[in-house]
Amino acid sequence: MALVYSTDVGRINPEVIKEEKIQGDGIVRIQRQTSGRKGKGVCVISGLSLEGKALVSLASELKRRTGCGGAIKNYNIEIQGDHREMLKKILEEKGFNVKFSGG
Repeated sequence: MALVYSTDVGRINPEVIKEEKIQGDGIVRIQRQTSGRKGKGVCVISGLSLEGKALVSLASELKRRTGCGGAIKNYNIEIQGDHREMLKKILEEKGFNVKFSGG
């Protein structure tokens, strides 16, 4: 649904609204999270400057190579389980600069 009217600026011209390009700092971060997941851990991959089909394709390959499920949420890839070392190796093979973050 497109924004049609705003009280701040009045009518919104659709040509003026541009899609925000996802910008990263060039570093892909892999973090293990368990909060809000009933103790089950996932690896969250953030900082990817990919969009659309490229992001879906990368997520699909990571899920296939780790043998786990996963999802894309807010331009971050979530892979079920603790596969940080394997994910780092796969992403470095693809030319990304990868760091671990969090605990």
